[in-house]
Amino acid sequence: MELPVSESLLPTIQLSITPVILITGIGSLLLSMTNRMGRVVDRTRILAGQARGSAGAERIHLENQLRIMYGRAKTVRLAVTLGVASMFCSGLLVVAIFLNAILQANLAVFILGLFMTSIGLLLGALGAFLRDIFLSLNALGLEVERALDHPPIV
Repeated sequence: MELPVSESLLPTIQLSITPVILITGIGSLLLSMTNRMGRVVDRTRILAGQARGSAGAERIHLENQLRIMYGRAKTVRLAVTLGVASMFCSGLLVVAIFLNAILQANLAVFILGLFMTSIGLLLGALGAFLRDIFLSLNALGLEVERALDHPPIV
C-alpha cells in the first residue's frame, strides 16, 4: 500500500493539526490550573497549621477559610480532570483521523463526536476554573471583612 505522501498523508496531516493545536492550548491551560492548585494546597496547609494553635473567633475564622480552600481544591481538581479528559479526547481525535485515512473507513461521525466531546470538556474545565476564581474572592472577602471589622463595600 505505497502511496505518495502528497496524495495520501498530507491532507491527513493537515487535518490533524487542529487537534494538535488544541492539545497545546489545553496544556498551557493545565499548567495554569496546576499552579493554582499548588497555591491552594500551600495556603490550606498554612491555614491548617494556624488553626491548630488557635481558639475562639480566630479559630472560627480559620475554619471558614479552610472550608473555602477545600472547596476550591475540589473545584480546581474538577477543572484539571476535565482539561486532561479534553486533551485525551483530542489525542484520540488525531488517532481517529489517521485511522480514517489508513483504513479508508467512514469515521466522520466518530471524529465529529470526539471533537465535540473535547470542546465540551474544555468548556467544563474553563467553567470550573472560573468557579474557583469566584470562590477565591469569597475567601478574600472574609479576610477584608475581618480586617475592617465590617463587610466590604461592593
